[in-house]
Amino acid sequence: MSDTGMAAVLGGARLLPVLTVPSTAMAGPLADALAAGGARCAEVTFRTPGAERVLKEMAAHGGLAVGAGTVLTPGQAERAVAAGARFVVSPGFDEEVVAKCRELGVPVVPGIATATDVMRALRAGLDTVKLFPAEPLGGLRTLRALAAPFPRTRFVPTGGIDASRMAAYLADPAVLAVGGSWPATPALLERGDYDEIRRLTADAVERSMS
Repeated sequence: MSDTGMAAVLGGARLLPVLTVPSTAMAGPLADALAAGGARCAEVTFRTPGAERVLKEMAAHGGLAVGAGTVLTPGQAERAVAAGARFVVSPGFDEEVVAKCRELGVPVVPGIATATDVMRALRAGLDTVKLFPAEPLGGLRTLRALAAPFPRTRFVPTGGIDASRMAAYLADPAVLAVGGSWPATPALLERGDYDEIRRLTADAVERSMS
């Protein structure tokens, strides 16, 4: 199985909200706000104790294709898929995580930072990778330098990207989608400001389509 399935999961969406959700109680209102803002997918990071439950509740919403992020082990990948994850994202390339995701039949997007990382992903049969952390690594200059020798590879840059930088990334043909936390930051979630999350999501979705 190739990870071309990631493009199918995204369904043309080019914004991937990256969510670190501190409380399970926030899952439902957050899913509502994202969907109301026009988001069609979301990545729940496995950085909090309740991430698995948050993912399960958001996946049950029905309006979003929800995946798991910051997946570091095959066990995490297995639990994420059992909770309803449609895809898996890792901060780096781990052969065991990739193998487990292929066994489970879900697209996996490993993080890469070098040409060597991209070559490892290609050897594993993957065609979509996550440039991470995109901005600290050099942003678009680095992405374009990596894309040049690997013309069939698609990138999902994540890390340090905000609304002001999003359009420039999406204008590059090597970019499948952009991941970012700015539409639903932990601070907004702590305040329960779902109206602002909806507004920021709608703005980002509009920018992604222009």
